[in-house]
Amino acid sequence: MSKIKQFEQYTDQEIISNILSGEIALYEIIIRRYNGSLFKTGRSYGFNHFDTEDVMQETYISAYTNLGKFENRSSFKTWLVKIMLNECYQKKQKFSSRLELSAENHLQENVKPMFTQNHSTADKTLLNKELGHVIENALQQLPEEYRVVFSLRELNQMSIAETSEALNISESNVKVRLNRAKTMLRNQIHNMYSPEDIFEFNLIYCDRIVENVMKRLQQK
Repeated sequence: MSKIKQFEQYTDQEIISNILSGEIALYEIIIRRYNGSLFKTGRSYGFNHFDTEDVMQETYISAYTNLGKFENRSSFKTWLVKIMLNECYQKKQKFSSRLELSAENHLQENVKPMFTQNHSTADKTLLNKELGHVIENALQQLPEEYRVVFSLRELNQMSIAETSEALNISESNVKVRLNRAKTMLRNQIHNMYSPEDIFEFNLIYCDRIVENVMKRLQQK
């Protein structure tokens, strides 16, 4: 069994301890474990796919550089997402012209639900993919403060407390923003979405992030 496979079931803290002891290769586990969460965070911030990958790589490098400063006061995921949000902010300030933000400020009110009850399994799979695109487009139309809260709570499955800490806002504010985001997305879409279908981050992209980050760490 490879070293990576052996440690895959270990907790974040156990893996971090080994990385800090010199087993840098184990950082691949951290990258693969949180690629999906960081990708959703970056996309919800308004970046396109490739800019999101760039921010993810910078986040992983920054996290690795500061790994010894992680004090386990919050979850490692929350700590990592906070770094990601800071990197998103910095990139947005520098390259705002590259953001793919929708020109629309509100959702169309006459959009019909995509699902009917009688579909084959193949049809449902296709419709789920189509629905994912509909929801992704709808999310991009939300104001940033609501879009990011929705992503952290609903797509990344972070608790209210974790979201509050990551964004440095009150827990009541998290609840208010999430409720408003859901309202804007309309009840029909909210009741039918699958988190896995929104902002998909496929294995091919995951491998690319791992390869790029680990190559940069080896050059340090």
